[in-house]
Amino acid sequence: MDFLTIILGLLFAVTLIHALQTLSTRGKKLPPGPTPLPLVGSLHLLGDQPHKSLTALSKTYGPLMCLRLGFINTVVVSSSAMAKEVLQKQDLAFSSRTIPDAIHAHDQFKYSVVWLPVAPRWRSIRKALNSNMFSGSRLDANQHLRCRKVQELIAYCRKSSQAGNAVDVGRAAFRTSLNLLSNTIFSKDLTDPYSDSAKEFKDLVWNIMVEAGKPNLVDFFPFLKQIDPQGIRRRMTVHFGKVIELFSGLISERLEKGKRQIAEAAPASDVIDILLNASKENPEDNIDRTHIERMCLDLFVAGTDTTSSTLEWAMAEALKNPETIKKAKAELEQVVGKGKVVDEADISRLPYLRCMVKETLRIHPPVPFLIPRRVEQDVEVCGYTVPANSQVFVNAWAIGRDAEVWESPLEFKPERFLESEIDMRGRDFELIPFGAGRRICPGLPLAVRMVPVMLGSLLNSFDWKLDGGIGPKELDMEEKFGITLQKAQPLRAVPIAL
Repeated sequence: MDFLTIILGLLFAVTLIHALQTLSTRGKKLPPGPTPLPLVGSLHLLGDQPHKSLTALSKTYGPLMCLRLGFINTVVVSSSAMAKEVLQKQDLAFSSRTIPDAIHAHDQFKYSVVWLPVAPRWRSIRKALNSNMFSGSRLDANQHLRCRKVQELIAYCRKSSQAGNAVDVGRAAFRTSLNLLSNTIFSKDLTDPYSDSAKEFKDLVWNIMVEAGKPNLVDFFPFLKQIDPQGIRRRMTVHFGKVIELFSGLISERLEKGKRQIAEAAPASDVIDILLNASKENPEDNIDRTHIERMCLDLFVAGTDTTSSTLEWAMAEALKNPETIKKAKAELEQVVGKGKVVDEADISRLPYLRCMVKETLRIHPPVPFLIPRRVEQDVEVCGYTVPANSQVFVNAWAIGRDAEVWESPLEFKPERFLESEIDMRGRDFELIPFGAGRRICPGLPLAVRMVPVMLGSLLNSFDWKLDGGIGPKELDMEEKFGITLQKAQPLRAVPIAL
């Protein structure tokens, strides 16, 4: 078969798919949206900041908008009222996931609580996470571990302060989040600030986030699946494989130790012990060793980058707004005492600090489109048909900056939450950085403890100045789009001893 025949065959297949798609939506009242071009649809309108492009398009086409991205029908939700319709009133119809091609590496989508359909296995894994890791009692029991990790973060900053060096705030927070999780799950650090011994693991998690955040042609043109033209799935297979191998080794080590503990009647001590015991005691839940390894992969990938980028944005906004930092420091000095590390028990008495975290998550949601959803069949929403197999983006970034809901939406004003009942736990759709409904992020209870403690401790332990002598108003606040919304220029700031 010559090259021309292959090209003609490919063009015929593409044209046929396009025609079938057009026929499948004919006669249905789709949400409004831009007229798609042949083959590419509206992909050309996304640019490198899709959250901003889609927000701008929603000003023309409305809060429920339909685009074709390549061969994929995509519905975008851009208002709190429409998010409530989709994530609460019709949550079950919208509870499936669009599975990116990258997540087919090592069949991760078959084991992951993020990607599994809402069914018995998904419920078992959610239950295991909620009761064994994110329940109030489990979080209280592990509080001393988190406290120690925050103290180590402050010690690292103190060492930088003594040397007059700037701290890369996002990197330092990433390391703290990583070790916090590894101590909670495995009772050991997987990376430390002063050596390269575990740098590989830190880089692995970072690389997974980078690959997962890249736009992948396969996700828009599924017929390219076999070719994997950008090599994203191939690289993800390597990264996932290394992390799974590491967790497998740690679990084997623990199972061996567990045999000795049974002989000594020692109690289960950390999350991995509890999960392994639960899988033996409750075989009907169908959670085996493979599920536990993949659960760890989920937790490390989802729990590190989101926490560290939120902390970096919060510090950047504080340094850009000197009045904010002054108010936060005054509150911390009064409640905690100047120079002290913040304890989790202090957070309830630090309303302004909590408002700073809410305001950061409003204006910089860590995952701007949440995790995309999918409808299995046609669903009617507000008089429009969302066609079967459409992927659904909930634009949390647009909702948090909606001028109809928020006064001066682009200004960082924690005070807006002082007299407000708006919460971020999925009940108030004006602020949904963790999602809502049955698919809400299971790690929310840990995040709402961890971020304020880290932020409060950094602000209360040092004064800060921006690296390179730049002033607050010169601080670059540009975003870099990926699976999480990063600062385009990492925040570098010099801690000054009090």
